[in-house]
Parts: sequence; C-alpha cells; structure tokens
Amino acid sequence: MAGFKDLFSKQSKEYAASRPTYPRALFDFLAGLVEKRELAWDCATGNGQAAAILAEYFEKVVASDASAKQIENAQAGPNVRFAVFPAEKAELNDASVDLITVAQAIHWFRFDDFYREARRVARKGGVIAAWTYGLHSSSPEVDAVTQRFYKDVIGRYWPKEIRHVENRYEDIPFPFRRIDAPVFQIELEWSLRDLAGYLYTWSSVQRYMQENGSDPVEKTYPDFEKAWGGAAKMKVTWPIYLKAGRIH
Repeated sequence: MAGFKDLFSKQSKEYAASRPTYPRALFDFLAGLVEKRELAWDCATGNGQAAAILAEYFEKVVASDASAKQIENAQAGPNVRFAVFPAEKAELNDASVDLITVAQAIHWFRFDDFYREARRVARKGGVIAAWTYGLHSSSPEVDAVTQRFYKDVIGRYWPKEIRHVENRYEDIPFPFRRIDAPVFQIELEWSLRDLAGYLYTWSSVQRYMQENGSDPVEKTYPDFEKAWGGAAKMKVTWPIYLKAGRIH
C-alpha cells in the first residue's frame, strides 16, 4: 500500500521474540485516564505485546497493523481482535474507541491523516497515547560498544524517520490537549544472546545485511562479548518517551 514502509515483515518472528516488553505501570496510568474501558485500539500493534496487556484492562481491544506478517506472529487474549489495515484508514466505527495507543510506531505515520482518523473513531473523553523508547543502556563498557555500533557501523542504514525517536518525539506534531505523565522506563534482565537477538530486529541491521551481504551483529559480537565481561545476565534499561492527550 502506498506510503507504508514495511521494514519489519522479514524479521517478524524475531521481532516478536526479541522486542523489549513495556512496564505494567504504563498501562495502569493509561487505563486510569479514560472514563470507560469498553474498547482500546492498539494501532501498529506489531507483535501485539501492548495489545495483550491492554486486554487485561478493556472489554475489547482492536490490534491493527499494516503488515500482515506482523499480525501472523502476534499473540494476545481472546478479547483482542487482530486486523490488517493502515493507521490512516482505520476499519473502526465513529466515536467507538476509549483509548488509542501507538507503541514505537507513530514516527512512521502520515500524521495529519492518522490524527483525522483518531478524532473520528474516538468517543467523547477519549485519550490517545504514543510512545517510543530510546537507546538501551546497561554498563558503561557495553554502552560504549552499543554507541559505536549504532552510529559508526549501522548509522547510515537507518531510515530518516529514526530522527523522531532520537529527538524523543519532541518534534512530532501532537494536536491534542496534553496530559502530564510520569516518567517510565523499561527494565529487563538480559543475557548477551538476548541483546544480540534484539539488535537483529533493528531495521538498520536488516538493511545493512541486504546491501552488504554480511552480518554487522556477528562482526561486532566479539566487542560486545568482551564488554559484557562474562556475566550471565545484566540489567538493560530503555527510557520511554510518552505523549498523551485528550482527543475531544
């Protein structure tokens, strides 16, 4: 479909297995913002991880993605309906949605078109929340290797939209009445193997491999291994940058 950059279908299974999971406190906060909890729309759901948690708060969840491959690998509870449609053309009824969530994806959207749809499908008192997470951090030694890998090895293979993530979503238009939010972060205990699996989900890594016929993660792995220092697991954290607002 026109305008959709499908950068994740090829690694959709790895994406589902290796992406960081969001903190429960984030969903406690979001669910507490709405008057009703009848329907949530998780837009650009990817592997469905946000939808699965939303399903514990809402009677029904529609989890949509423009990538059929992502939906094939998504999993969630019985009150989640997965659907394939673009963010800018939602197959949802007018004034039907209490909460719209976009996790790590709004930077790919055509903003004006998506926001028009958000206004159409949101019921009175509805809330929209979009968030991204920044570059992960663990130890100073591992972080130094991560920075070199991110900037020097795969830096030029990132799509231009990554600038929105690097800018913490501060440059993304958000024409809604803002809601102050607490600070959230992702915290996981990961092995080096877990970290490597996560790096393979990066679109820049996939593009590097396609264009060069070689594996940048494999090439850099000895540096990561040395920096990791033999630990079985290490705490890895990601800062979350959230925008939340009242739609009507």
